[in-house]
Amino acid sequence: MDLTFDFYLPVIWAGLIAAAVAMYVVLDGFDLGVGILFPFARKEEDRDQMMNSVAPFWDGNETWLVLGGGGLWVAFPQAYAIVMPALYLPVIVMLLSLIFRGVSFEFRWVSKPRHRRWDRAFAGGSTIAAFCQGLILGGLIQGIAVEDGEFVGGAFDWLTPFSVMCGVGLVCGYALLGATWLIMRTSGEVEERARRQSRTILLVVLGFIAIVSLWTPFGFERIADRWFTTPNIYYLWPVPLITAALALLLWRSLERAGAAMPFLATLGLFVLSYLGLAISTFPLMVPPNVTIWDAAAVPESQIFTLVGAVFMLPVILGYTAFVYWTFRGKVHPGEGYH
Repeated sequence: MDLTFDFYLPVIWAGLIAAAVAMYVVLDGFDLGVGILFPFARKEEDRDQMMNSVAPFWDGNETWLVLGGGGLWVAFPQAYAIVMPALYLPVIVMLLSLIFRGVSFEFRWVSKPRHRRWDRAFAGGSTIAAFCQGLILGGLIQGIAVEDGEFVGGAFDWLTPFSVMCGVGLVCGYALLGATWLIMRTSGEVEERARRQSRTILLVVLGFIAIVSLWTPFGFERIADRWFTTPNIYYLWPVPLITAALALLLWRSLERAGAAMPFLATLGLFVLSYLGLAISTFPLMVPPNVTIWDAAAVPESQIFTLVGAVFMLPVILGYTAFVYWTFRGKVHPGEGYH
């Protein structure tokens, strides 16, 4: 096997895992966002309408989380062996929160009219899961203590002001995704309230984007070197410019009563923010010093699993597209899929 192929194989797998994580963030992000906004709906029929807007999609959306985590395990076992003990607590809490949220989808309908605990499980599970995902993201960006390929830090190294800020920021970001999803997929009072909420949440999210954009280069020298040295600065300056343009487009679409554009613009903000973080860390798989080549499985193992991924990815994409097409359109008050 030639060295060129050995060099690019981990890059291909890193791209697949990054794409799976991005798909999870933008797809499961909106239904987590609906859960985060759930307590702000006072009327029972409004909460029913909100939950019905995501009911056909939420479980399929989490397929991408399984693909991303499973891909990390099989293609980059050393990274998996480092990341899991370093971030064990937020990962476990996130998974438990997702379980509680998933159970609430099923049990809320059958337990009516005594279903308030499942309303709390839906909202609490969504919020805590989103916060934990931000903690995990912040813990990875700030770096993990590694010696001789093993994690050597403490159980709470991930708990820092930066990771907490990332957690709160991601909760707000998911809330924006959820609000713009409700604008696109619901009608009546739920849509009107979501439009009002989106304006406020957008300003908060832009504040967090600005904080992260300043904190990461000033707090981590490796990120400053990536963004502010030549010739990189000449290639990367369009990223913040396009982000600002998308934010302006989102604000104007909220004022013009557009249905789909607010959600699409929010997706664009998430993708660009994700791209910015990828630019800041690539080719590190575990910052600050474990690269994708250091963490990669042997080429034979990566090739074997890549064959399976090549066959399964079109199936997952086809299923996702089919479900979203089948359940297209707005959910009006009194309608649902339960």
